[in-house]
Amino acid sequence: MEVSVNRLVLPLVEEIIHRREELRIDVERTESATIIDAGVKVKGGYLAGKFLTEICMGGLGETHISNADYGGLILPTISVFTDQPAISLLGCQFAGWRIGVGKYFAMGSGPGRALALKPKDLYAKIGYRDESDIAVIVLEAGEKPPPEALKLIAKECGVAPKGLYVLVAPTSSITGSVQISGRIAEMGLHKLMDVGFDPKNVVSGYGGAPIAPVHPRFNRAMGRTNDMLLYGGVAYFTVEADDDSALKELVEKVPSSTSRDYGRPFADIFSAAGYDFYKIDASLFAPAAITVNNIRTGVTFTAGKVNPEILGQSIL
Repeated sequence: MEVSVNRLVLPLVEEIIHRREELRIDVERTESATIIDAGVKVKGGYLAGKFLTEICMGGLGETHISNADYGGLILPTISVFTDQPAISLLGCQFAGWRIGVGKYFAMGSGPGRALALKPKDLYAKIGYRDESDIAVIVLEAGEKPPPEALKLIAKECGVAPKGLYVLVAPTSSITGSVQISGRIAEMGLHKLMDVGFDPKNVVSGYGGAPIAPVHPRFNRAMGRTNDMLLYGGVAYFTVEADDDSALKELVEKVPSSTSRDYGRPFADIFSAAGYDFYKIDASLFAPAAITVNNIRTGVTFTAGKVNPEILGQSIL
């Protein structure tokens, strides 16, 4: 498949620009880029978060918002699915670009990464790179990027400023909360790859997770949004595998419960680690539960479970 994810997603970007008043977002066209504020200085919302999630996925996936009961705690939920999981989830949605210019910092995701190849080794694993004079990048940040950051992004993507579209939403916003929970399938596929499964052998992917109630403080918001994935998120993949016993062993290594740090709200884990992500066991960053169906044999494996108790501790 040689589709250009940046060109494919452009109609979605144009649609939210056209519907900006309805979506409660703001659009600013500058000499450096077109900046779409989805929650920094504006309210944004669930619909803006739904659009942002699908843009992050390069237009190769869809989302739905509903609700679910977590041990008596009823929360809004987002479900995502894609039939191009390697490109959509790893090649686009994964927040794999750390953008830092001066005092400005943001985590970058979206199809623009497939132009800049951030990180390069990941694109080698999935066998994909994009070619486009349009670049679309989504930033998780509390502020809109300054001109210096926009110039860096455009240069790394190889596009002119008029072809750069940058969407921004902070963690402490409705939009941000929605799009973070919308990363559940990506988180599951990334962990499945980390434990040794070839992402190119994943045929289709689905994920569902509760959407965290918004908190104005960044650390609390970050804790809640992570908890929705680690303790409430579920992932389902259809794969092609030759060895069911080997597949079963890999699936059992995926859930967040395999981590030594599992069992407390993420805000507490982060605090105990001295607010240093690198001191947290990397195996924690995974869905609460995963199910994998091997279409070559018809066998299905599942591991992990949702933890309503920790979800309640996180937000109540």
